[in-house]
Amino acid sequence: MAYTVYTKTYGEPDYNIKEILRYAGVKESTKEIDSLLADALSEVKGRLSYKVCYAEMPIYLSEDQIDLTFAKTPSKDLRKNLQSCDSIILFAASVGLEIDRLVARYLSVSPAKALMLQAIGAERIESLCDRFNDDIKKEKGVIRPRFSPGYGDLPIEIQKDIFRALDCPRRIGLTLNENLLMSPTKSVSAIIGIVKR
Repeated sequence: MAYTVYTKTYGEPDYNIKEILRYAGVKESTKEIDSLLADALSEVKGRLSYKVCYAEMPIYLSEDQIDLTFAKTPSKDLRKNLQSCDSIILFAASVGLEIDRLVARYLSVSPAKALMLQAIGAERIESLCDRFNDDIKKEKGVIRPRFSPGYGDLPIEIQKDIFRALDCPRRIGLTLNENLLMSPTKSVSAIIGIVKR
């Protein structure tokens, strides 16, 4: 089945400080934490890239499996998520390697700063996915929540099919190792169901 893969680059989404602190496990902010966060943010700003590659594909639900065009799966949880959908947006998103480099640099010299940078990275990739989700919603109407490999009973192994279908390394510099870990680490791959109109 033919489909077209698109690549999209975004500007820097607004930072959600509350979310960053939540990812860092901070219950209550202090002057020291505020200073650490400000320092980490100033180091990150302008150094990340916000890229998504994606394709729209038809899907076919039968009793025992879902044909997603790029792969087939018996996942019951994904089937539930895709009820009343006849197509999906398959996508992969990444904020680039720079955040991984910064975390690695600070791991031994300042574990607290490394933790804050990890939290910023987690918030950045979620913000990027939310921006992309909003664009798809505007374009397609009613959509289902994004569903990633490893959620529920959707096997993580489907990552290989996703990377093959979207050509992630060439499109957005996103690679998958033999343990199915993504590099850059602050990356997401997921399926968004488009509800029939």
